[in-house]
Amino acid sequence: MTNTPFGLANLWLEGDAITRFVAIALLTCSVVTWVILLSRFWDLRNLRKLKSELDQFWRATSYEQGLNAFTSHASNPYYQIAKAASIASVHHQSQSTNHRELLQTLNYSEWMARSLKNSIDSISATLQKGLTFLGSTGATSPFIGLFGTVWGIYHALIAISSSGSAQIDQVAGPIGEALIMTALGLAVAIPAVLGFNAINRANKLMIADLNRFGNDLLAYFVTGARVKSGE
Repeated sequence: MTNTPFGLANLWLEGDAITRFVAIALLTCSVVTWVILLSRFWDLRNLRKLKSELDQFWRATSYEQGLNAFTSHASNPYYQIAKAASIASVHHQSQSTNHRELLQTLNYSEWMARSLKNSIDSISATLQKGLTFLGSTGATSPFIGLFGTVWGIYHALIAISSSGSAQIDQVAGPIGEALIMTALGLAVAIPAVLGFNAINRANKLMIADLNRFGNDLLAYFVTGARVKSGE
C-alpha cells in the first residue's frame, strides 16, 4: 500500500506530541461515546419490555402477588416504585402513634405522594447517566478537532517558512493532518449529539410512564381502588 501524506498512519508517524494527544483524546471520546450509546439503548430496550408486566401487576389478587409479577427487581423501575410505595405506606401506618416523627406533619395522602415522587426522582436521575458526557463530547469535540486543524496549518506555515516556497510536497503532510483532525472532530461529535437527543427523548417518555404509574399507585393506596395503569 502506498504511503499517503493524508492518511491516518502518516498523521501518527509524522505528527508531534500535541497532534498525537489530540488524536488520542478524540479516539477516547469516540470509544466512550459508543459504549454509552450501546449500553443506554440496550437498557431502554429492556425497560420498554418491562412495561408489559404492568397488566399482570394490576390483575393480581393482592399487592404482594402484584410485586412478584415483576421480573428483574434490581433493574425494574416499576417494581422499585411499587416496593417503595409499599414500604412508605407501612412505615406511615406503623408510626401513627409516634408524634415525634416529622412525617406526622403530613397526612397519609401527602406522605405517599412525597414518597412516590422521591422514588421516581431517584430513578429519573439514574436514567440520566451518561448524558452529561454525551452532551459535553458533542459540544467540545468539534473544537478539539479544530485545535488539531489549526495545529496542522501551523506546521504547514512552518514548512513554507523554512523552505521559502509553498511546494505541495512540503505542505501536504501538515495540510493532511489538519483535514484529518477536522474530520475526526466531526466524526466524534455527530454520534454524540444524535445519541444525546435520542436518549433524552426516550428518557422523557419513560419518566412520563413512571409518573402515570406513580399516580395510579397513589390512587390505589389513598382510595383503596385498584386503578389500571394508563387509564
